[in-house]
Formats: sequence, C-alpha cells, structure tokens
Amino acid sequence: MEKDIEFNEKQHMYRHSMSHVLAKAIKELYPDAKLAIGPAIDNGFYYDFDNLTVSAEDFPRIEEKMKEIIARNQDFKCVEVSKDKAHELFKAEPYKLQLIDRLEDGEKITVYYTGDDFYDLCRGPHVENTKFLRGFSFKMNRVNGAYWLGSEKNKMLTRIYVYGFLNKDDLKECIRREEEARERDHRKLGKELGIFMFSELVGKGLPMWLPKGYIVRRELSDYIINKEIALGYQHVMTPSLGNVNLYKTSGHWEHYKDDMFPAMELDDEAYVLRPMNCPHHMMIYKNFMHSYRDLPLRLAEIANDFRYEASGALCGIERSRAFTQNDSHIFCRPDQIKEEVEGVIKLILDVYKDFGFRNYKFRLSLRDKNNTEKYFGNDDLWVKSENALREILKNSGAEYYEAEGEAAFYGPKIDVQVESAIGHDITLSTVQLDYQLPERFELEYVDEKGERVRPVVIHRAILGSLDRFVAFILEETKGNLPVWLSPVQAKIITVSEHNDLYAKSVETALKENGIRVECDLENESVGKKIRSAVLEKSPYILVLGDKEMADGTVAVRKRGSKDTTTHTLQDFITELKLAISNKTL
Repeated sequence: MEKDIEFNEKQHMYRHSMSHVLAKAIKELYPDAKLAIGPAIDNGFYYDFDNLTVSAEDFPRIEEKMKEIIARNQDFKCVEVSKDKAHELFKAEPYKLQLIDRLEDGEKITVYYTGDDFYDLCRGPHVENTKFLRGFSFKMNRVNGAYWLGSEKNKMLTRIYVYGFLNKDDLKECIRREEEARERDHRKLGKELGIFMFSELVGKGLPMWLPKGYIVRRELSDYIINKEIALGYQHVMTPSLGNVNLYKTSGHWEHYKDDMFPAMELDDEAYVLRPMNCPHHMMIYKNFMHSYRDLPLRLAEIANDFRYEASGALCGIERSRAFTQNDSHIFCRPDQIKEEVEGVIKLILDVYKDFGFRNYKFRLSLRDKNNTEKYFGNDDLWVKSENALREILKNSGAEYYEAEGEAAFYGPKIDVQVESAIGHDITLSTVQLDYQLPERFELEYVDEKGERVRPVVIHRAILGSLDRFVAFILEETKGNLPVWLSPVQAKIITVSEHNDLYAKSVETALKENGIRVECDLENESVGKKIRSAVLEKSPYILVLGDKEMADGTVAVRKRGSKDTTTHTLQDFITELKLAISNKTL
C-alpha cells in the first residue's frame, strides 16, 4: 500500500513538472500566449492558455518542442517571493496576477523556474531537473475550451490535455481505454444511428428525439409501465410547469431555485418549468380523502422535467436541460415502509436482470451532519428516515455503502450506482424516504381509530431519466441494442431488382407480425448494402436473391456474425418474435 502511495505521489510530481514543460514549450512556440493554470490530473496533465489557437495538427510540433526542453537538462528551482515581486514578475500575465491578488496577505508565494528563462507561479513539488523526465511517457491528447476558473462568467480559454505516465504500458492502456470510450460515446452513437439531435437554434441541452430514437423511448416507456401496472401502480399525467407557490410550499423554491428555469410572470402569477414531479403528485393525493385501507397508493408518471444545468455540465442526453423521468410516489402508512421499499428494490433488481446489468452498488445517501442548513425538516425525522433505510438494506442482504451529503434536501435515499462500460459511475435508480413533504402539504389519511394522520412518501425512479438510461444503454451495448429495443429489428437486402417484389412481400409479412423492418432496394452491390446494414447495427439482415425467391425462404445473417443461415419465412418470424418477447440480450 505504501509503495502504491509513493508511486502515485511520484507520478503526480512528474505530471506536474511536465505541465510546466508544456507551458514553456507553448511560450517558445507562441510567445503571445498568456498562461493560466496547469495541474496534474488522473491520466496526465493539462494547461490553460489565453490568446492561443492550436489544433491536433499542431500536436507533433508541440510534442517535439517538449522533448527538446527535457533534453536541455534544466533545473527546476523554487524561489520564494513577496507579493510585490510576484506582481513585477508576472506583470505581462493577467491570469497569474489574478491568482496573486486572490492570495491572503502574508501567504507564502513561490515561483518555480525551469531553466533561467521560464518561471511559473506554483507551490510544487517538481523533479530536480528535466533530465529525470526523459523516461516519462507522454502523448498529446486533445484541445478544447475551458472557462477561466471554471466559471461561465469568465473568458473561455484554450485547454491542452496531455496523457502522462511513468510506465509506458500504462500510457498504452490509458489510450486504449480512451479510444474505446470515444467509440462508445452515446453522443457519437446517437448521431450515427439517428437516435437524437441537438440544435443551437432550439437551445443548448434540449434534445430532439428522431423517429428511431422515439421508438427506443416508447419501448422503454411501455416496458416499465407494464411492469408497474402489474405491481399495482396507477399512472397519471400532470403539467410540465407549475405555480411558484407550489414550489414554495414544497421547499424546492428555497433549496432548488438556482437549478430551475426563471419564473414566468403571467396574469399576476408566476410559473416555472418543473424540475421534478413530487409537488404535483402531492396535490393529486390531497384531492381525495384517504382511509388507511386505501394505502399504499402508488402514483406513477412518465414525466417531462426541466433543469437549468450549467452549459459546461451538459453532456448529450446523459445530462440535459429537458428530460423525461420514470417517476413514482408511493403514499403509505409507517408500518408499510419496509414492504414497499423492499418491493421497489425487488423491481430494480428485476429490471437490471432483464438488461443484464451486473456492475452496480447500493448507496445509502445521507445528509451532511455538518451542513444541515442545506436540508429542511427536523433532526428527529432525519434520523428516523436514515435508520429506516439502513435497516431495510441490512435486512435485504444487499451490499451497500454510506455517503454523507448525497441525500435529497427533503430526505435520505438509496441510490443504485452503476458502472458504465466507459468507467462512469452513474446513478440509474433511486428510492427516497420522505416524512417532510407530507408535513409541508398537510397530507392526511384516516387511520383505524378514525384519526387524521400523516402518510409517508416514498419517491422512486427505476429507469431514472429515460434520456440518461438510453445514453447508458447505447454506451453499454456500443449501439448494438437488444433486438426488442432496436428501432429496426430486421433489414431486408435484395440481390437485384428482380427480387424487389419478393422483398416487399417479406417486408409485409414481418410488419403484420409486429416486427420493425426496413427494405433496402437501392441499386447497389450486395456487399455495400450489407456493410451499410452492419453500420446501422441491425440485429438481423435478410439477403434475398433468386434462390430465396424460388424457395420462399430467407437467408439470415445475425448481428456480429459473418455466417448466413437459410430459414423458411415462418420459422424466421417465429424465432424473431420469440427473441423479442423474451427480451433476449
């Protein structure tokens, strides 16, 4: 363990030293560039510059200059300076001056020299001399924009990323993983497969689902709704906006308004696009008087929500400003909490089994005891809620860990953290226990003694955001969606025009059996048509020529295979319908 720590500290120091080498290389190649900051990160380092325009085409030149600087055997020398001296040294570097002015009076200021002609504001540590960096493995990664100090209010700078490792094999493995991640990126796959699109004219972070993407969404929606109906959920539909007073009552306005779109003033009232659905569902519950015999009441909705995410945080449909939640609120008696939460966990596991998910963990998300002003409600209710969820997790036998500060502002929750194929830790499902909103909305039911008492609310989302779920599935499958989810389940390819009529009859037969099918009758070679269908990731490709037409058969090529097998049309339909109904992975 100590060796691992020593190795990581050494690697961090080398990466930090290399960021100075990068900065020096840029200043030598582009003297007018202005220095910002350049830290070490998990897979290397980066440096931010102003007044600099570079692209990947410039990388070989920059990399060569960095190697040249390393070969000069220049010392890294630390010099402590006064604030006045620092101002003098960096008078031509506006971003360094801002950093200096942010320092407290009397705070130690150190400058690191690389040779005699380059210096940077830095705390260190660094290697003693550039000669120690000769065996360090590095490779230019990418360049993109980054706001100064991470704030959208500041200027956009040019950030150059560089891979960097002590071990050459680690560098190769990192690059391999990054290339794999790029191939799996849902933004790339979504565009290639015609799933969704964005338009600057429509607005940042506002996805538009294309015909094939809408099929995927509809299939997911039908899938989870059918499971919920079988478990006694009742589905509702509520508006995508609400009066500000609704969110003041719920507490969201006080605790969440910075993440909401601005209020719209209409007819002496203020409305906002809703960021979540629980306030609406509270009002549906309150519309009727309930008996203890009516509970649990499980309300569910496939609901459109809106959150004003920072533009720098937007990431395709994984994190957007408009999204759709598979949401539900269970109103129950205190004695029903255990059974209801266990039922939700069982449903989560059932869904994960259908999709073949294995790399996931349960997280008990608690409030931050040292920062309780972020949350509302009293301490007793928080302790009661946290203990109840902890006990349920223990009794379920599920492996879980606890995370302070991850609770919702109105209550603790169980989150299911799923590790994606590209290494992201994503919250897909969540179960939240809430004593607070029933108090704020004054919800009631009549108990067995005839007295009016508060119900408990369980917030839960199984697929979470449908948008994020689709992003996750695209990356997990590399776009090779299960046949039941695939927008096109079978692609028909003809050998020649002579086979077009037969192809249309096969297409009709498939459609009559509820199979989503496309027919490629273009005047192209069979090889080209097959390559196109492979790129579209069609689960089944049917090649129809004179022999198939004469025999009334279909030549079938399954996704991932180069072999072709011949079936009667009816046998193929039976096989495909079985794969769809069984939700074969």
